[in-house]
Amino acid sequence: MNEVTDADFATEVIGSELPVLVEFTADWCPPCRQMAPVLRAVAAEEAERLKVVQLDVDHNPETTNAYKVLSMPTFMVFRGGEPVKSMVGARAKRRLLEEIADAL
Repeated sequence: MNEVTDADFATEVIGSELPVLVEFTADWCPPCRQMAPVLRAVAAEEAERLKVVQLDVDHNPETTNAYKVLSMPTFMVFRGGEPVKSMVGARAKRRLLEEIADAL
């Protein structure tokens, strides 16, 4: 799973041909750490249809503020350069896949 930054967000997420699931995360956030294996599994299973990336909110305030992210973890699905879905909080893999299915 790749990490993105303020510097490469436009290229990696906005410019992606595939839909992108972005996790806005932080080192100090226990639910974020809990999501790491779930996101790795989703990234592996959906590699053909979905790109999965993380953005550290503490090191990338520009992007975090631009999308008004206040809670961690926040998940956003971007398609065609636009955010099409936003979810807050840790969740099971099956629930995450169900929630993003309509955005893929």
